[in-house]
Parts: sequence; C-alpha cells; structure tokens
Amino acid sequence: MTTDTVGRRPEKAPWLVATADVEIPFHDVDVMQVAWHGHYVKYFELARCALLRRFDYDYPQMQASGYVWPVVECHLKYVRPARYGQRVRVSASLTEYENRLRIAYEIHDIATEERITKGYTVQVAVDARNGELQFVSPPVVVEKLEAAWAAA
Repeated sequence: MTTDTVGRRPEKAPWLVATADVEIPFHDVDVMQVAWHGHYVKYFELARCALLRRFDYDYPQMQASGYVWPVVECHLKYVRPARYGQRVRVSASLTEYENRLRIAYEIHDIATEERITKGYTVQVAVDARNGELQFVSPPVVVEKLEAAWAAA
C-alpha cells in the first residue's frame, strides 16, 4: 500500500489491533476478590506489547532504533470490576502515531463480552543518546507501520 502523504495511514488500511487474554490471578485481587485498580495498567501493557509486535516495534526494537518511548499519559475508566478467576480479553488499538503513540484499550469479559474497562495511553519518542523529546515520531515508526499495512 502506498500513502499520499508520508506518515499518514493509507485510507483503506485498518488501524492495527492486538489482544491479550488474561485470567485475573489471586495475587491481583483484594479481600473482596476484585482486581486492584492499579493492575489494569499491567493488563493494558500486555496488549500494548502484542500491538507493538504487530508492526515489529516492541521495546527491544525501540531501543535498537535509538529511541525510548515513555508513557506520558494514562487514562482509565472503570465500568465494572474484574474479579478473581475471571477471563478477560484486553484489546489495544493504535489510534495516533504521527507525533506520538496513542493506544486505546478495552477490557471485556470473554464469556459475556461485557466491557469492564476502557482507556488509553500516550507515549512520546525520546532520543536515547541525548534525552531530547521528539515532536514528530521518528521515521522508523512510519516505515514499520507501512510495512505492516502492506503485509495486511
């Protein structure tokens, strides 16, 4: 697939999406058998890594490209609690990439498909050599995304 403008998703190319299935473990729940709110970020991370692997830019590839991508924003909306032993599916969708990586998440119960949580994270590129924030995503991101879209 080609793009008319470098850095723009081809019109017919789908946004990249990945999922990770999680069974809520005992060590993640409180006395009420509800997953502690901070663990949802960990579940997001599992799906985020799966998403990054979809376009060959997981954390080892980020480091090899000379950039680190700290999370600078994280938002969660808890719709209903996740409970011990519950099987959930965490989906991650890349929704922005030109100036930052914005990834949207949803967590659903696998059996009922009820939404449990939704949210997003924002990551920005930082040059690993000098610590400078990059206001535009490095070309390697666009190249890897274009390759993933071409293979889809």
